[in-house]
Amino acid sequence: MEFTAKQIAQFIQGKVEGDENACVHTFSKIEEGKPGAISFLSNPKYTHYIYDTQASIVIVNNDVELEKPVTTTLIRVENAYECVAKLLQLYASTLPKKSGIDSLAFISEKAKVGENCYVGAFAYIADGAEIGDNCQIYPHAYVGEGVKIGDNALIYPHATIYKGCVVGNNVTLHAGCVIGADGFGFAPTKNGYDKIPQIGIVTIEDDVEIGANTCIDRSTMGTTIIHKGAKLDNLIQIAHNVEVGSNTVMAAQVGIAGSTKVGEWCMFGGQVGVAGHISIANQTHIGAQAGITGTIRKEGETIIGSPAWDAKGFMKSAAVFRRLPDMYQQINELKKEIELLKNQKQ
Repeated sequence: MEFTAKQIAQFIQGKVEGDENACVHTFSKIEEGKPGAISFLSNPKYTHYIYDTQASIVIVNNDVELEKPVTTTLIRVENAYECVAKLLQLYASTLPKKSGIDSLAFISEKAKVGENCYVGAFAYIADGAEIGDNCQIYPHAYVGEGVKIGDNALIYPHATIYKGCVVGNNVTLHAGCVIGADGFGFAPTKNGYDKIPQIGIVTIEDDVEIGANTCIDRSTMGTTIIHKGAKLDNLIQIAHNVEVGSNTVMAAQVGIAGSTKVGEWCMFGGQVGVAGHISIANQTHIGAQAGITGTIRKEGETIIGSPAWDAKGFMKSAAVFRRLPDMYQQINELKKEIELLKNQKQ
């Protein structure tokens, strides 16, 4: 399918600069632009590519100022990145979806599968499972006993949903993620460690996306819960009884220890580690590799470091850290001068 600059501008409420009849049929990065492709510019450090790109259309922010003419057609918008996301969503919605139940899939007679679903070869749906309409369950996925899945779920290969867990509408579970494995609960004894049975579940609300090989443990009692709109990257560990607030996002290799409550609209960089039994306020931004050891009560803070603390304070201290060798030398010189002055007075 081809679209003109004029049609695209109408869809994303932008303004065309150049040929409104320029046509595109694919996407490309601005540095790899080619004729017939649409690209975008949202990061200023990539601005120099716009002068040589072969992309037929480039979406840019309204405030972008160019130093010289360009050959490509521009579409100016308030937020180029957001508009490209809308176009990619539109494109993805036009792709054909798989349908039907593969003859090699196993579906228990005691399970319920909604309308217009796809269940791939060697997928397993256990007793009492309930799956909503328009779901896509890829080969080798496992849906355990009594699991409930809402409408429009996308369950990729080798994703595993343990017994009794609840998955909402429009949820995506990527390959290899594990929902509802036992929480890490053991009681120390003189002979070793006795396992504490984990009898709770995991609840994943609507519009959540869970990355590949991410693990969300079932609660000891009650539920581990990922609230509506949260997005979790690959290789994340969410421990038992954790609560992740709505629209919170986490990058790869984040680890959250048990019974911690994370607020809404938080952003975690890669490899952030969070201690157990604490709370993190809404809209907290945590830099990569930060270590969170205590409760964060003030909303909207940006913190970094390990142990993590206020970003401004950390950066000021970091500037001092770099100067410590020179400061140490200056202190030694001052000590020598003081000793000389003492000796002169004597």
